[in-house]
Amino acid sequence: MRRAVLVILDGLRRDLISEENTPHLYAFARRAEQFNAHHTVFPSCTRVVSASIATGCWPARHGMAGNTMVLTENGRLVRHDAGKPDFLQHKRNVTGRSLHVPTMAEYLADEGGVVIFSNVSPGAAYAHDPDGFGHIYHRAGSFGPGRQPVPSREVLSISLDIQGESVMTDRFIERVVTASDCPAVGVLWMGEPDASQHHFPLGSPEHLAILHHADSHAGRVIAAVEAMADRQEILLLVGSDHGHQTVDEVIDVEAELVSAGLKNSMDSDDVVVASNGTSVLIYLHPDMVSRKRKIECFLRNCAWAGQVFSRGEFESVGIPLEAGPEFAVSMHSTDAKNAYGVAGKGFTARRAGDKADILGAGQHGGMGTFEQMPFLMVAGQGFTPDSERTSPSCVIDIAPTIFTHLGKPLPSFDGQALQHKSCEE
Repeated sequence: MRRAVLVILDGLRRDLISEENTPHLYAFARRAEQFNAHHTVFPSCTRVVSASIATGCWPARHGMAGNTMVLTENGRLVRHDAGKPDFLQHKRNVTGRSLHVPTMAEYLADEGGVVIFSNVSPGAAYAHDPDGFGHIYHRAGSFGPGRQPVPSREVLSISLDIQGESVMTDRFIERVVTASDCPAVGVLWMGEPDASQHHFPLGSPEHLAILHHADSHAGRVIAAVEAMADRQEILLLVGSDHGHQTVDEVIDVEAELVSAGLKNSMDSDDVVVASNGTSVLIYLHPDMVSRKRKIECFLRNCAWAGQVFSRGEFESVGIPLEAGPEFAVSMHSTDAKNAYGVAGKGFTARRAGDKADILGAGQHGGMGTFEQMPFLMVAGQGFTPDSERTSPSCVIDIAPTIFTHLGKPLPSFDGQALQHKSCEE
């Protein structure tokens, strides 16, 4: 029986894996093939990456534009936190679709199914299966096919911390890895170390302690999968969705536009800014098209704007055009080191509401070197143990890799299967 198990340690960047920091991952690398040029999508945010992994497509095709994004509702631009539990259902009501392309859960609904355990934001978790084709377990609500709530004994009632992740890991092993009715695909998406990296400096004692705990959880899954190897042909993929860099300065992009006379007021919806950490999406109401050139000129001359993309450049970075922003900005970043010797610093865009970034702690969302540095290790047929792949790979390659292992016809994925060509069937 062919199966696939995907384990994601949210926010763990590739260069922080070491024998000292993450001994289980370091050991697994000797038994797996490592991808040393692995990168993620833009914005490099968990809700976007979740949808990209689930669909095997760039955001331009699946339509999840950011952790924060804007929908046009009754002729107005309305900013939404895509992490809310009901966001994708609301998006479906407004636009007619939750995501614009099917997920692995939909494709495999009648062929072994998909089971997801996730401890990130509800919106990111539900992006794996927004229309209810498989099973998804999350602290905000757990659902089976048809988005029917699971029985009370199956509810995943945990916290977003190391203790909660430990409970979730045990549940995943029992439900997915060793169960007699195991699914074709199991996904375990841990909220750590990302959650803690937003609060502690990268490389600090507090951060390294979290890495050890997250690594131990991954190690338990790896051991459980390897113990099943003589009975089932399991493809084991262990990786992350994005990296992190240090917050050096927080920029209020909305206030900058108001000050420049390019937005009417902080509360106006003529121009709406959606902060995505170290990137921003800028939406322009159709009635304000005359400001487009001035806004672009302003952005391209701002010191805090590292890379500016207009709609004509969206295809090159996979940003949605349909009902999408007018501009996207990856905030300025450098390879400078923080107080603990961890490289990567940059500006972040102030978030709406009461969420505040912490100077000196971690953040992500842009195109910076270290936030575009997730890791990926794969063990199974088509992959060479204790080897390193230097050719580029991306998070959108995970779905086609899983389908190739399962022997399923590849849907219209944007990504490519990563198996060595001689081993593909």
